[in-house]
Amino acid sequence: MKAEAKVIAKDLPISWKQSVELCDFVRNNPLSKAKTKLQNVISMKAPAPYKKYVQSMPHRRGNMATGRYPIKAATHLLHVLNSAEANAEVKGLDVKNLIITKLIANKAGNQPHYGRNRRNMKRTHIAVYLQEK
Repeated sequence: MKAEAKVIAKDLPISWKQSVELCDFVRNNPLSKAKTKLQNVISMKAPAPYKKYVQSMPHRRGNMATGRYPIKAATHLLHVLNSAEANAEVKGLDVKNLIITKLIANKAGNQPHYGRNRRNMKRTHIAVYLQEK
């Protein structure tokens, strides 16, 4: 078994659907490439393609059908990837040869807003697994 580094981030205040699309966007990529893709989404240089949750979504320029710029979710996912990279560095793995093998977004428990109406907040768990080439 190869050495791997993992991070499990719980109860992130981001949309689960956006997280699923972003995870599909950067899964099975080298870590450096995935980070640049997320930075391009945050700076609105390139949209993230949406494949599952595309109801009434506009097309984007280029060879992409539908896409959006989920800035908040991309920022949180980039922070989690940086944490996974730090874990790999502590374990003694070569940071330049890391690949994202698993990237999973799951729904978290409902936490209501404070007040009379009690709407539920959006919460997501994200798990990242990195391995060397």
